[in-house]
Amino acid sequence: MDPIILSRLQFALATIVHFFFVPLTIGLSFFVAWMETKYVKTGDEKYKLQAKFWGRIFLINFVLGVVTGIALEFQFGTNWALYSKFVGDIFGSLLAIEATVSFFLESTFIAVWAFGWDKFSKKFHCVSIWLVFFASCISALWILLANGFMQNPVGYVMEDGIAKLSSFTDVLTNTYGWHMYIHTVSGAFVLASFLIMGVCAWHFFWGKNIDFFQTAFKSAATLALIFTILSGIAGHQLGQVTAKHQKSKFAAMESVWKTGTNAPMNLIVLPNFQGEGNLIESLSIPGALSFLAGNDFDTEVVGLNSFKPEDRPPVWPVFFSFRLMVGIGCLLLAVAIISFIIKNFVPSLGWLLWGYILLIPAPYVAAELGWMVTEIGRQPWVVYGLLRTELAGSPPVDWYQILATLGAMVIIYGIISLTGFILMIRAAVQGPGKIAKHYA
Repeated sequence: MDPIILSRLQFALATIVHFFFVPLTIGLSFFVAWMETKYVKTGDEKYKLQAKFWGRIFLINFVLGVVTGIALEFQFGTNWALYSKFVGDIFGSLLAIEATVSFFLESTFIAVWAFGWDKFSKKFHCVSIWLVFFASCISALWILLANGFMQNPVGYVMEDGIAKLSSFTDVLTNTYGWHMYIHTVSGAFVLASFLIMGVCAWHFFWGKNIDFFQTAFKSAATLALIFTILSGIAGHQLGQVTAKHQKSKFAAMESVWKTGTNAPMNLIVLPNFQGEGNLIESLSIPGALSFLAGNDFDTEVVGLNSFKPEDRPPVWPVFFSFRLMVGIGCLLLAVAIISFIIKNFVPSLGWLLWGYILLIPAPYVAAELGWMVTEIGRQPWVVYGLLRTELAGSPPVDWYQILATLGAMVIIYGIISLTGFILMIRAAVQGPGKIAKHYA
């Protein structure tokens, strides 16, 4: 068995599970902070109860995010030693800042918020949750700038086969990293909004605490509308950056094989199962793909045939992950528009409320698919154009060692995730009165 394949599976497992909890940390911390701000401004106890109820779910989610993220950093040393040696001079500063500034700020003030009710002034307590939100956003920024270097290496010089940092400013202003960040954070707000609307719909269906959850639903519907639109715009811009800096990934996303200008967009496409080309190409819009790639019908779109077979990403997972992600995004946008329009009448929708409940997993799926496009589409490079994935592992580590730890991680992560989801579901379906007792 190939140690590199097993290491990739192990890292993918840790990343997928960890990223179940990261977006909700960002989106829900903002919602909790907003509700507590309204409590501080108005003195209305219902907003304090809102902050406590959604804060309980947030705390469970935050703990799970921390626990599942620890294994990721260890794998850089255990499974990807050559990769760590290659990018260590660049990644070291980014990850150190993320840990010592963002994560510690986030962890410190989340404790202040969780245990500081009625122990600090209202304003200071409110500031603590805002600091948690800002720290989580800044933490995501450092991580995505690090990943942005893997997608679009900038600010480096090669010395003795190792990438050395030459311009920290170039790394911080990496176009690819910033577009990833905006798209990811927008998606986090979408995910949190739909989870809130889904939880509210559950209580509406059972006729419990209607006034309480209608307040939350109205705010979540507004956030959902704003950020589904922003996420779509950011995703389009990220696609254009991809077309510029990672032409092979862009070609795989659309299953484009021939290079040319005025490239059409095929609404119905089915890539070939084996070999090159597409089995089906139908409903073409002339020039649309070129225009989407560069805002100009004369933009050249480089096809997969322009790359050696060994330099192409796997087309099927990239193509279908991208198509499904966009499809889910369009569905969420439609629901967000409708929800904003009918937000005052949602409690009376009856069985239609189950639509919101069943949609809770949809933003999670879209987020994971987005990362599949990002990471699989970069292959066969771990650092695009500089270091191939097959050369980035830890040579002394044998396949059976990785397989054993992979099996252990499947079990441990499965238990942690299952336990966490059960706790979050219990917190969500309980009434706000019961949840509030946890902060007494």
